[in-house]
Amino acid sequence: MSARESIIPVFVPHLGCPNDCVFCNQRRISGSTEPATAAAVREAVESAPPAAACMKRQLAFYGGSFTAIPVDEQLSLLNAAQEYLRRGDIQSLRLSTRPDAIDIPTLKRLREYSVETIELGAQSMDDEVLLLSGRGHTAAEVENASRLIKAEGFRLILQMMTGLPGDSDEKAIETARRIIALEPDGVRVYPTVIVRDTALYDLWQAGRYNEHSVEDAVRVCAKLLPMFDAAGIPVIRLGLNPTEELSSGAAAGGAYHPALGELVKSRIMLNRARELLAGVPAGSSVTIGVHRSRLSQMVGQHRQNIDALKRELSLREVKVVPADCDLNEIAIPSFEPPGK
Repeated sequence: MSARESIIPVFVPHLGCPNDCVFCNQRRISGSTEPATAAAVREAVESAPPAAACMKRQLAFYGGSFTAIPVDEQLSLLNAAQEYLRRGDIQSLRLSTRPDAIDIPTLKRLREYSVETIELGAQSMDDEVLLLSGRGHTAAEVENASRLIKAEGFRLILQMMTGLPGDSDEKAIETARRIIALEPDGVRVYPTVIVRDTALYDLWQAGRYNEHSVEDAVRVCAKLLPMFDAAGIPVIRLGLNPTEELSSGAAAGGAYHPALGELVKSRIMLNRARELLAGVPAGSSVTIGVHRSRLSQMVGQHRQNIDALKRELSLREVKVVPADCDLNEIAIPSFEPPGK
């Protein structure tokens, strides 16, 4: 989501999904139990707070595979939004769906109803991971659907996950490379969370799935985000949106953390500092300068980045100060070798 978009969500949990992916329980993830209806669309728009004058309001159908539901049900939801489009209460529509539920007739129908953005759940570009996760589609279908969407003039958002069954850091990095090659307008990265009442939870309880911990997610995502940044592809979401149900125990394990994005950004800063300080003599005192808005990320939660640099590089002291530099730049305004 750009800074000039205000999203009004309508959740369609499991609506249209032909597969039960091992990780999925949309009721617990979204907090929604009722299927979407035309009345739900009207209520969502009419109860949404007004957006700032400079912002575009977009109605978004999230949660299920929108284009896999019966066409008459799609049209009921899309028609319910048309009055608000004509009045200017919303400016466009957005939906999420599966790669194997996209074809040219479907895209032409969506265009007629002012759909602007399509989000595809790619999850992985490794066919073994997709198979073990019960996705029911292949990486080739992700590529084909993505190209069709872009060719028809829609904005494309791709979703990927890390830590699925059979996944690895190397596979996640290759997934990111293949997603970048598709040139989406944005990506969402969802490290795997073990949600109760899912097949993945049962596999984990039976010892047949190794938990993708918060630390695992931070490690691999700190490699992925710079890849997307270098390609000019915004990461519009990192990690599941915290909900009361997930925080109250529905998230039984895995990479669930209400500040996962900040942890990853902090790790990226740590990795950059490690590279910059490589070769600094043991026992040195170093002052690191970063943009004022990056101070807490460079220091890390509970000063863990400072402690890591001191421990790993045998530094006597590490200070972090605000500096006149770019957002992602790290400077060394002060360096004192050992014995000084």
